[in-house]
Amino acid sequence: MNYWIVKSEPFKYSWDHFVNEKRAIWDGVRNYQARNNLMAMKENDLVLFYHSNEGKEVVGLAKVSRENYPDPTTDDPRWVVVELVPVERFPRTVSLSQMKSDTRLQDLSLIRQSRLSVLPLRPEEFDIILGLAHEQN
Repeated sequence: MNYWIVKSEPFKYSWDHFVNEKRAIWDGVRNYQARNNLMAMKENDLVLFYHSNEGKEVVGLAKVSRENYPDPTTDDPRWVVVELVPVERFPRTVSLSQMKSDTRLQDLSLIRQSRLSVLPLRPEEFDIILGLAHEQN
């Protein structure tokens, strides 16, 4: 299994919108590295949903329900989409500042390649963020 982060600006496509729709076609990716990450996603891979720009926080967990296929929003065959389904809204969001201050996450792709909309995670990074999201006071 692989682990990922997808980023969305909440005013364009929020976690709540995603949950209401019950699935999402992750389309409109026009960066080659992000596209390559979409192409590497496999069914049932786990995906952290990150609100970018506003909030700057991981808000929930999704999974890949369908592997890549041609992006229906363009005629250009170079671009692909995947389909995601929501799994869980986290009891606590995990902010970017919290992740930046955690020494265990110093190599996190979200911090190193902040402009990419689809990023890989190492299993231990995924586990740390998941733990922070379920941490009790």
